Amino acid sequence: MSTNSVEALARANVRALTPYQSARRLGGNGDVWLNANEYPLAVPFDLSQQTLNRYPECQPKLVIERYAAYAGLNADQVLVSRGADEGIELLMRAFCEPGKDAVLFCPPTYGMYSVSAETIGVEYRTVEAREDWQLNLSGIAEQLDGVKLVYVCSPNNPTGNLINPDDFRELLEMTRGKALLVADEAYIEFCPQASLAGWLKDYPHLVVLRTLSKAFALAGLRCGFTLANAEVIALLMKVIAPYPLSTPVADIAGQALSDEGIALMREHVAQLIANREKLIADLRQCDCVEEVFNSETNYILARFTASSQVFKTLWDQGIILRDQNKQPGLSGCLRISIGTREECDRVISALKSLPGATVPQEQA
Repeated sequence: MSTNSVEALARANVRALTPYQSARRLGGNGDVWLNANEYPLAVPFDLSQQTLNRYPECQPKLVIERYAAYAGLNADQVLVSRGADEGIELLMRAFCEPGKDAVLFCPPTYGMYSVSAETIGVEYRTVEAREDWQLNLSGIAEQLDGVKLVYVCSPNNPTGNLINPDDFRELLEMTRGKALLVADEAYIEFCPQASLAGWLKDYPHLVVLRTLSKAFALAGLRCGFTLANAEVIALLMKVIAPYPLSTPVADIAGQALSDEGIALMREHVAQLIANREKLIADLRQCDCVEEVFNSETNYILARFTASSQVFKTLWDQGIILRDQNKQPGLSGCLRISIGTREECDRVISALKSLPGATVPQEQA
């Protein structure tokens, strides 16, 4: 069978699909990696589970219990998966009929919502955020017919802003009895007071996504959580893989969620926030920077004069940022993950050498 005929066997939507352009897929030969919103330093763990000859638990008891305690929920309100990305997809598989139902989200935002929908064959609708990156509630209301899932990232990636809690309340009322509202809280450890996890008792159709990839410094572990009422978790359990977490992953996740692990995470968060505020102040002193947006996360979005030149200049110096030019409303914008103080200083040093308004504005 030829390669062409094999490709013809694939689903049409998969043949046409552009995969999510993750930081690692985009490559680069840098030594300052500020494009994936990772914690900049490795956190050491010792593997204690040696029963690798046995299949792991589908939902490791210790991990579930510790995350439930951390989130202030009951164990039956927590599902653990291969990153929050699997949670995004599980919800579509459980609640959306391909070719019939739709999902909705509000760009500029995280790219996996569209990729997961396209992979499964579920229609997705977009309602662009307002200029202040808050929800366009009237626009969402007009698009809700046939929608089963509404994904809202807060703090939002890549803009770094929180969604207004009053807007969340209005959207929850708007979707009641019609759709699930999925609050993606991948970065909530940087602003824990804004979490919606405590709202689950009031809204049976609310779902919250979490991860250990960011503040817990465990992006390589691929461990995420879906928080929801027990009825939703029971449905997701019907479609999740039999063994979503390997034994070593569950082992390390359990350690990270111990009292000591959570205390260490909070120390790291405090350090990153201090680095973030200094980097924001320093960026605002650079001639090539037009605007720096406030952030509630471990990254900063900034608009640059001639952003393509800025991106390439830093790339050539081994400093890898994330280009956001193709996102709606983000022309000229680059996203900078918060690194160590030394890494942040290297960014500023590289930017200081670049001219500002004398460089012709690139074409949008």
